[in-house]
Amino acid sequence: MPYVKSCLCAIMIAAIAMSAALQPALAASGVVNVYSYRQPVLIDPLFEAFRNKTGITVKYVFAKKGLIERLAQEGRNSPADLVLTADAGRLVEASKRGLTQQVTSPAITGSIPPALRDPGNQWFGLTMRARVLFVSQERVSQTKFTYAELTDAKWKGRICVRSGAHPYNIGLIAAMIAHQGEAATRDWLTGLKANLARRPTGNERAQAKAIYAGECDLAIANTYYMGKMLTNEKDPEQKDWAAASRIVFPTWQSGKTHVNISGMAMTKHAPNKDSALKLMEFLASPEAQAIYAKGNFEYPVAAGVAASDLVRSWGAFTPDDLTIGKLHEFQRAASTLVDEVRFDQ
Repeated sequence: MPYVKSCLCAIMIAAIAMSAALQPALAASGVVNVYSYRQPVLIDPLFEAFRNKTGITVKYVFAKKGLIERLAQEGRNSPADLVLTADAGRLVEASKRGLTQQVTSPAITGSIPPALRDPGNQWFGLTMRARVLFVSQERVSQTKFTYAELTDAKWKGRICVRSGAHPYNIGLIAAMIAHQGEAATRDWLTGLKANLARRPTGNERAQAKAIYAGECDLAIANTYYMGKMLTNEKDPEQKDWAAASRIVFPTWQSGKTHVNISGMAMTKHAPNKDSALKLMEFLASPEAQAIYAKGNFEYPVAAGVAASDLVRSWGAFTPDDLTIGKLHEFQRAASTLVDEVRFDQ
């Protein structure tokens, strides 16, 4: 019996020691639930790096649309802690609908410039992209453009673009309204439509394909799609589409180029608030910014973090200093103008 008691004591002591050893890991463990408009191939490396760093697991739901509506319907019962978006419009929409909460973190505000975050810290930009021109390597020698001159008669039948109602184009049109007013923007949309080679259709890659096929000579697109096509090993024909074009950074009269952001916001009823804040701080950090920039060929918003070599090879530009919040004020007017000029028809 003494031997049995001795064994039991040894087992109990070992169990206590093992429990004590596990305490730091248990304290660091947790979960963050994310509703993401960003594709898994981009965010998986970020979430894996975060888990390795903190022990916190990130679970997410990905969808191209409808997540803000889902969040609203779920209300305080929503499992979501964070929302990640591919454009500023959805961030502002979520904030306006009372679906987000203020986040106070010097680590985040110290990394993300004021123009790229909500004044009340309801949402924050994570990466930046420019709305540029894909220009035919063979058929266009011009190296400088303004957005305004896309209505010039010399481009008649030579421009391609996706739907005017797409958030990327709504953002560009909203920026023009902010800079030049509704009347001038209506005229610009009408003139741009007159110069289209075909009805607005397809995605950004489809515009590059159309240039490759000789259907048009210019296309309005976001910078990072060029990087996605040039490095596409699963569909190598996209490399040919991209190689047929070069990027030109068009400007407003100020000499600056329109930009938009991807971003993040903490949900109003986040059930894992502490872990969610840690993830937000990580996503704003130089480490995550570098992963983000390399993985999606976007521009980091954190100071001192360089874009990838490929992105830098496209040349330098000066981002428009119009705040994202100001941009959103004109989005409804932009959408109305697209309908008024029957841009997609």
